Amino acid sequence: MFASVLHEIPLQGGDVTDGVVRVGDTVRRPVSTSTPAVHALLRHLEAAGFAGAPRVVGGGIDGFGRQVLSYLPGLTGVRPASVRDDALGRLGGLLRDYHDATLGFPLRMEGWEGGSNDDRAPEVVGHCDLSPANVVFRADVPYGMIDFDLARPTTRLFDVVTTLRHWAPLADPVDRHPLLRNVDVGARVRIFCDAYGVSARERRRLVEVARLRFQRSYAVMRSRASVGGGWARMWAGGAGERIRRAVAWLDVHEDELYAHLV
Repeated sequence: MFASVLHEIPLQGGDVTDGVVRVGDTVRRPVSTSTPAVHALLRHLEAAGFAGAPRVVGGGIDGFGRQVLSYLPGLTGVRPASVRDDALGRLGGLLRDYHDATLGFPLRMEGWEGGSNDDRAPEVVGHCDLSPANVVFRADVPYGMIDFDLARPTTRLFDVVTTLRHWAPLADPVDRHPLLRNVDVGARVRIFCDAYGVSARERRRLVEVARLRFQRSYAVMRSRASVGGGWARMWAGGAGERIRRAVAWLDVHEDELYAHLV
C-alpha cells in the first residue's frame, strides 16, 4: 500500500474532478453515479475499434474503490500547436469518428450525468466536455479524448457546439486564452464543421443551438454550484459571468457566423 501511494502522480487540468492520479500506465479516478454507464461506453468504443479513448483496465475498479483506466500519453491544454487551423480540423474529424463509434450503444441507459441538452431526440452519446484539458495531442495532432464524466446521450450538433465553445472559441475575447484572443472565430467554426461534415441544414441551426446551450449551461452550473465542490469553485471563479458574456458576444456576431456557415 505504501509503495502504491509513492507511485501515484496527481494529474491536473480539469475543472471539476478531484483526486485523479496516474499509476504507471493507468489513471485512477473517483467513481460517480455515471461510472457504470461510462465504463460500458468505453468498452463499446474499444469493441468498435475507436482508438481515441481510454480503455477500462481489468474490472475497472481498484482496491481503493477508484476507476482504473488506461493512460493516454501526450499533451493537453492550449499551446501554439493546439490552436492551429490544421489541429482544429483534425479535432473535427476526431469528434466525428467518436460519434460514429457510439452508434449502436444504448441511448437509454441509466446513470448518465444530467446536464444541458438539445430539445431534439438524442442521436449519439456526446462527450459534452471536449475542452482543451480533455483533448490529448501527440506529435501536435489531436488523437485522444479523456474525462467522460459528463458524457450523455445528445445530438451531434449539440456536442459540436459544446466543442466549439472551447475551440473556436465561442466566447468574449476577454475570456479567451491569449493564443485565441484575436482569431477569426467564424472561419474556425467553418473549418471544424467542414472537417466534421456538419450538414447545411444543421449549420443553419448552429447559432440557435449555441444560444440554447449557453442558457441551459448557466442554469445547470448555478444549480450544481449550490452543492459545493468543483462546480462551486468554477462558479465562484466567474463561470456564470463568462457564459453571460459569451451570449452577448454571440448576439453581436451572429450574422458573421452565419456568413461563414451558410
